[in-house]
Amino acid sequence: MAKTSLNVKPLADRVLVEPAQAETKTAGGLIIPDTAKEKPMKGKILAIGNGKIDEPMTVKVGDTVLYGKYAGTEIQVDGKDLLIMRESDIYAIV
Repeated sequence: MAKTSLNVKPLADRVLVEPAQAETKTAGGLIIPDTAKEKPMKGKILAIGNGKIDEPMTVKVGDTVLYGKYAGTEIQVDGKDLLIMRESDIYAIV
């Protein structure tokens, strides 16, 4: 179990994720307006819970992960937009 400076401690198999910033330009150099930006599906783990008795946590604080488009619940802590989700919502560590 790890604790962040945000004083948020996820329970059980939940993790706290800071989503990556959405792309502002295309590969060709076109600027993407805010209304057309896609929600990022990549982020950095800020805190993890203890896991379940029969399932230890496989991710750790600092890992960059890929998760589902509609995974987790959006929360705001100290002015930061974060996601809290179950470890099973994470597809891969990159």
